[in-house]
Amino acid sequence: MPKGKTAKTKKKTKKKSGPHEQLKWETARELGLEDDLANAGEQLSVREAGKIGGQMVKKLIEAGQQALAKEKKDFPQQ
Repeated sequence: MPKGKTAKTKKKTKKKSGPHEQLKWETARELGLEDDLANAGEQLSVREAGKIGGQMVKKLIEAGQQALAKEKKDFPQQ
């Protein structure tokens, strides 16, 4: 961290509500961690954050595999 900057002096940036943010909230809801995520600074443990992130990765991998399978089906090798 640069001199003079501490964790408390970091600028807070507004998060964009994109597809990954939506996926994060959907996943937290499925795991019953939505309330903890809403109060992330106070309630969300590292373990809970890991659960959410791990499930997000799993969903993204499954979506990618489905997209590849569809592409293979739509454009078969000649």
